[in-house]
This record gives sequence, C-alpha cells and structure tokens, in this order.
Amino acid sequence: MKKKTTLADIAKKLDVTTSTVSRALKNHPKISDATKKAVGELVEKMNYQPNNIAAALQSGKSNIIGVIVPTSDRQFFASVIRGIEEVVRKKGYNLIICQSDEQTNKEEKIIDTLLRVQVDGIIASVSKETTHYSYFEKIIQQNVPLILYDRVGEKINTNTVISNDYRGAYKAVSHLIDQGCSRIAHFSGLKHIKIYQERLNGYLDALKHHQLPVDENLIIESDLIGDTEIILDAGSEMTTHLFESENPPDGIFSSSDFAAMGAIQTLKSKSILIPDEVAIAGYSNDFSASIIDPGLTSVDQHTKNMGNNAANLFLDQINNKNETNEYKQIEIEPTLIIRASSSVKPSEKKEASSSSF
Repeated sequence: MKKKTTLADIAKKLDVTTSTVSRALKNHPKISDATKKAVGELVEKMNYQPNNIAAALQSGKSNIIGVIVPTSDRQFFASVIRGIEEVVRKKGYNLIICQSDEQTNKEEKIIDTLLRVQVDGIIASVSKETTHYSYFEKIIQQNVPLILYDRVGEKINTNTVISNDYRGAYKAVSHLIDQGCSRIAHFSGLKHIKIYQERLNGYLDALKHHQLPVDENLIIESDLIGDTEIILDAGSEMTTHLFESENPPDGIFSSSDFAAMGAIQTLKSKSILIPDEVAIAGYSNDFSASIIDPGLTSVDQHTKNMGNNAANLFLDQINNKNETNEYKQIEIEPTLIIRASSSVKPSEKKEASSSSF
C-alpha cells in the first residue's frame, strides 16, 4: 500500500521546514508568493491530503457534522439529511452519515467514533432499542452540540426537532370519522417508542372527541420498524386477523405507510372495496403512498423542514446565539394528504352530494 504523503515529505522535497509548508498552505502573509506557488504545485503533484483530525485538534473546529440515522433505506431519513445539508453547506460544513441499524451497541460505537474524529456537532434520531442515554450524555459533557430529531429521548436534555405525532394521528382519525367510519382499527408501533405512543394517544382522543367507543380488539401493536417487506407482511397479517372477526372495522389508521399498504393489498385480494367498505390512512407520506392503487391517505411530517430546523439549531448553538443556555424543542405541524384510500374522487363526491337533495 502506497504511503500517504505528509507535510514532512513536501518540506523535504522543497528543502524547507514543515512549518513553512504549513504556513504556505494557510496563505500566511510572511511566506513569499514564490514559496506558496511551489508548495501548491507540489501538494497537487504529490496528492497531499491534509490530516483533518490534526487540524481540528489545532483549531478546535473540523467543519464536520455527524448525522446518525436508524436506517438509510427510508425516504424519511434521506429527506431529513437533504434538509440538514441544504442549510449547513452554505456555512462550509460537511456531513458524515452513520447508520445505527436500530442497534444500541452500534449507536454507542458511532458516537465514540464521531467524538474521536472531532466533529463539530451531532444530529441524531435514536434507534428503536434505545432506552438509556448515557452515551448521548457523553456528547453534551464534551461540549459538542447535540440535536435529536423525530425519535427523541425524554430522559435527556438537549435541543430537539419533532413532528407533532399526536396531532397527525388526531387529524387522520378525525378524517376517517368524517368519511363515515365508526369502527376504526389502529396499527400501532412499539409503544416504548415515543412517536408511536403519541400516535396512539391521538387516535384514542379523536375517537373520544367524536364520541366513538374505544375497542381494544381494534388496536394491534407490531414492530413497524425494519425491512419494508416485513412491515408489509405485518400489515397484511393484522388486516387478516381483523377481518376474521365477526365485527370487522370500517376504517384503519396505521402508524406506518407500509403496514397500511399491506392492508390495501390484503383487502383487495379479498375483494373488499376501498374506501367504500374500508377507508385507510397511513403515516409518513412515503413516495410509495402516491403510486399505490388506490393512493394512500397519509400524514406528511415535512421531513426536509425537520432537517432544516435541526441544522439551524446546531448553527445557533455553535455560534452561541442561545445565550440563556436553555434547550429548544421545535415542533412541526404535520399535514394530512388525502388520497383515494379514504375519500371518493371529487367528481363522485359532487354526484353523491347532488343526489342527497
């Protein structure tokens, strides 16, 4: 393996000190233009790459932000990353993207690595296994800005950006009720994860507000995080279970778009009409929601905006704009995107409305 070029190698070639080479690269005024030119040409010729860790140790700044995602194969997290990068690149920052694979042991190792390479900040969404936050506390103890987004811990004090999952669920269930549904099932994620507990709470309160009874048999908890095919299968299995009962639902609110899509596939295979017999709403407004037939009504969490806000919280913290040292929580209002899985087409709505008079 070819040895990496160092400042000492360049200095030796030019018969100058490493300090001279270093100052030439930094455009120091006391270094002659001729020396700067010679150093620049040799740096390019020898393919010299600066040691960012060493530079960070000297300057206290690496211009690198670590971003931790639970998984890299979701549109949700890709959109958040785009939002972060859109803001920080204008300020000269680069991103290191790390994937925890929903595992706490990997999450902890990632944090140790990011701290070791002297990142200027860490923006993270916690894994589904995370129940303690000691290794996240380590980030704060080292005075490195920490911003949590989407899946955030209640046991750690730091800046956070979340979508209002309660409101999103409440809107979706209220919409299903407005469409005439009175027995609405809920596909819940693991309840120890706050986003799923909030969605469950929104579902329950929407039923209560509209004076509909809560039937525990219509609430099914499942692991809605992981491989897409597994989640589709989970949605299919939950739907099959519900429709084997004597009193099946006329609506389904799923905390996952993919579980909702599994429900659509199963209902279609049983020749159950959507939305005429069963109306369905999902969560996250994944791209697939707009191309499945029928199109899936879903809650849009404005993920790019989530990334923008997380990036701005980082910049505020690193620039000491938050002089009170109080942590901020930014809450984004979700939007319900209504499609054919829960609502008849506008032309059909008009006809239905006309025929009612």
